[in-house]
Amino acid sequence: MEISTKLRPMFCCLEQKMLGSQVSTKLNLTLNAEIFVMFLLSILLSLRIILYYIYLSAALTVRFLTRRFIGEYGDIESIYSHIDKTDGREIALNIWDSLYPQSCETTESISDKQMQWADGVILVYSICDRSSFEVVRQQVQLIRQTRKLSASTPIIIVGNKRDLLHQRAVSSEEGRLFALSAACGFFEISAAETYHGVLLVFHEILDLIKESKALKKGMVGIKGIVRSVSAVFGKKRE
Repeated sequence: MEISTKLRPMFCCLEQKMLGSQVSTKLNLTLNAEIFVMFLLSILLSLRIILYYIYLSAALTVRFLTRRFIGEYGDIESIYSHIDKTDGREIALNIWDSLYPQSCETTESISDKQMQWADGVILVYSICDRSSFEVVRQQVQLIRQTRKLSASTPIIIVGNKRDLLHQRAVSSEEGRLFALSAACGFFEISAAETYHGVLLVFHEILDLIKESKALKKGMVGIKGIVRSVSAVFGKKRE
């Protein structure tokens, strides 16, 4: 059926209104979806970890994220993002994989940029390489001395290559005693042999970071209460 010349403008106007309504509805749905995604991101607990290898290593981060073992990973520096779930809550986990410079003459430490970024630190040495363990000692001291990270910032020391016991150059007891004296967590693992040990390391650093953050919030709350009470009693004295 053909539309008469007089009615055609009216139908065109009605069609434009209907199309406009559909576009408006789609736009609102898109905006609502973006707001919902932003809301989900805002309620996720976001934690940032520096994983610092003292030797050319098997990548613990890749093992943790994919369960696959990669041999000599080389000097690739990367930041990985991962959603993990602990205690029924999802956590947005960011892991900065970094390698200690392999020059014998270097005395470099984790950079200031990394210090400001990190909530916690994992230092990895090889139990078959004493020099890598000595560098870990040095790095812990440098980290604790810097003002960028407080003494309460969690550090975990990891001795890797536990499967190569016949090549061991650093005893488990020596590593554990040093970690204890420096207020650090300690693990000896074999990233090559088992995924479970790597998983324990990451879950432990997550727990320590959450405890550290809760402690800081508690201290801030206590200071606020003290200030409020002081203000009240100060007014009464006046």
